[in-house]
Amino acid sequence: MLTGENSRNVSRAVDARLAEIQKTLPAGVKATPVYDRTVLVDRTIGTVEKNLAEGALLVIVILFLLLGNFRAALITAAVIPIAMLMTLTGMVQGGVSGNLMSLGALDFGLIVDGAVIVVENCLRRLGQAQHRLGRLLDRDERFGLVARASAEVMRPSLFGVLIITIVYLPIFALTGIEGKTFHPMAITVMLALTAAMILSLTFVPAAIAQFVTGKVEEREARPIAWLKARYGPALDRALRAPVVTLGIAVAMVIGAGALATRLGSEFIPSLDEGDIAMHALRIPGTSLSQALQMQQMLEKRIAAMPEVKMVFAKIGTADVATDPMPPSVADNFIILKPRSEWPDPRKPKQLLVDEMNAIVQKVPGNNYEFTQPIQMRMNELIAGVRSDVAVKIFGDDLHQLVETGEAVAEVMEQVPGAQDVKVEQVTGLPVLSIIPDRLQLTRYGIAMADVQSTVTAALGGTQAGQIFEGDRRFDVVVRLPEAQRTDLDAIGQLPIPVRMEGGASYVPLADIAKLELSAGPNQISREDGKRRAVVTANVRGRDLGSFIAEAQKRIGAEVTVPPGYYIRYGGTFEQLQSATQRLTIVVPVALLMIFGLLFALFGSTRDAAIVFSGVPLALTGGVFALLARDLPFSISAGVGFIALSGVAVLNGVVMLSFIRDLREGGMALDPAIREGAITRLRPVLMTALVASLGFVPMAFNVGAGSEVQRPLATVVIGGIISSTLLTLFVLPVLYRLVHQRSEAADQADRAVPTAPEAA
Repeated sequence: MLTGENSRNVSRAVDARLAEIQKTLPAGVKATPVYDRTVLVDRTIGTVEKNLAEGALLVIVILFLLLGNFRAALITAAVIPIAMLMTLTGMVQGGVSGNLMSLGALDFGLIVDGAVIVVENCLRRLGQAQHRLGRLLDRDERFGLVARASAEVMRPSLFGVLIITIVYLPIFALTGIEGKTFHPMAITVMLALTAAMILSLTFVPAAIAQFVTGKVEEREARPIAWLKARYGPALDRALRAPVVTLGIAVAMVIGAGALATRLGSEFIPSLDEGDIAMHALRIPGTSLSQALQMQQMLEKRIAAMPEVKMVFAKIGTADVATDPMPPSVADNFIILKPRSEWPDPRKPKQLLVDEMNAIVQKVPGNNYEFTQPIQMRMNELIAGVRSDVAVKIFGDDLHQLVETGEAVAEVMEQVPGAQDVKVEQVTGLPVLSIIPDRLQLTRYGIAMADVQSTVTAALGGTQAGQIFEGDRRFDVVVRLPEAQRTDLDAIGQLPIPVRMEGGASYVPLADIAKLELSAGPNQISREDGKRRAVVTANVRGRDLGSFIAEAQKRIGAEVTVPPGYYIRYGGTFEQLQSATQRLTIVVPVALLMIFGLLFALFGSTRDAAIVFSGVPLALTGGVFALLARDLPFSISAGVGFIALSGVAVLNGVVMLSFIRDLREGGMALDPAIREGAITRLRPVLMTALVASLGFVPMAFNVGAGSEVQRPLATVVIGGIISSTLLTLFVLPVLYRLVHQRSEAADQADRAVPTAPEAA
């Protein structure tokens, strides 16, 4: 499990190893790691630790403010560290690493939801019993009462937590990159919720019975009393105007559905790694010495920027060819200083990239792509290119592929948000072509093989002997010097032997062949057995999904693709499409499972449907929250919507169960609804507050890794707000409308006198 501490241990080990290597190098040569990813791990883990600590603190503050009992709040808060220890134990046993996604999605508010429901009901029952008896309860009375109070809410709270756990099951249907990213998160959350559920069934009731021994005030905390005084009249108005209440709810759902189509989309928000990777591309065939000279000039310009700590590059192919590149391509790693050392620490990173691009454009002979070190590798692993978007053109003729690619690039440059649009360097490598004149060869009686062997020996070299050193042998190869090999006139003077009866004679190569230097293929790429050329682009200042949609529309309308050629779009948005398609199948199945659990709990399709209606209103709040913060839809936000579906059901289960209990006890419909809603106001608000406030640090944090957590937290917070409003107002109205007829029938039955009374 990689935590902040052992990440720092890895960094120290890397530094120690570099120091050892440095001792073996000549003076003036410095050993530098290509990219120290442990620095980013350290930053992201630090963000996660900060979010968890702040979230736990907010949850504990709410518990102490609203429960009104110090010991009970302490017992509820104790669930957090115990559940966390149980979760970490399960992660270790299951081999799940502690990372940005697995630990970053934990919400201590969700973990204590079940405990809050149990503790609140126990305190209420204890306070009522002490008030009725006018004395403190003895040990047996207290234990029995806590057992009964826990049993009252055990079933709904157990089902509620179970439902929240079930909604994470669709995440396991994700495959590929998205599956590897989000599976650890689902495993961790399910472990945490399972641990919390076990503690709510065992530890919490036992601790309440054992330690809450003093006088329990029946009166509630001031914030709850203040809210109850205003909630009652508002609920009465909602019950008197059911059409208006439900109309507002339906309008919100329809409006959110319409606005959801305006949300952009992307696979996963780009993680700010803190550093910059710049891909420098030069003319194919650029020599290594020329590339080094241009690279030094480029690095000098970049290093002069006040925000840059150091810059280094990787050119060509290493001995272990995991990333083969020609000398004309260089990966530049630009390590930035901490923001506190920048002239303007508040400068956006995008503005810095724009300034850097303006500087490097002054260095002639280069094309550039700006990205981030790990993001570049991820894009390459996912789509085979280093950019965000890849438009792949398939066909047979290389020149036609290049021509179509240039047309596509011209259109893509006009799409808002497009940056670093480039056509893959398929051609452009200087090639010397020697085309023999067959008529002249016949006239001189020269065989084609003689021409080929002479040219190969002169330009490529021929073995002239061997040198022996002990048991090792080295070939001696002879060829023309480089100055003559690159001179067409000198090559044209190569003597080609002519076999004649009178003796040997020679003819210059230029007399029997045509010599020309032209641009040939730089590389021939294939995919699925077809030749392809790729147009790449990065997207900045815009979501990826809408960019792709507009690019596809404009390319389809403005670019003519020849017969036999076709276009495919690659990049991270493919993973978004794949995950979205899979979730559209699996999520409805999970929702059906939730409905089945609600039916098993209530034994009534109508009551299950009433509680289940909380799901669309909860999703409504999530959509509004994303729009308010100008965040596109992503798989991270999608996971937030999945989690929200379970949270929205929990409070509905708690309130509806209490209303049903009151009705089963003989209370009439309207008094039962009002009494149940007002009585359950405190647990509903507490579970909503602790669940939403637990996500607040994730929603507003700006540290490393916060980009990935922000959509998830935003969706959950917005959805909890709307689902709480549903639970407090819409759910009672729905319950009254659904059960009004049955209540009227029951009253009519009670009003009809029995046979003896009639006599």
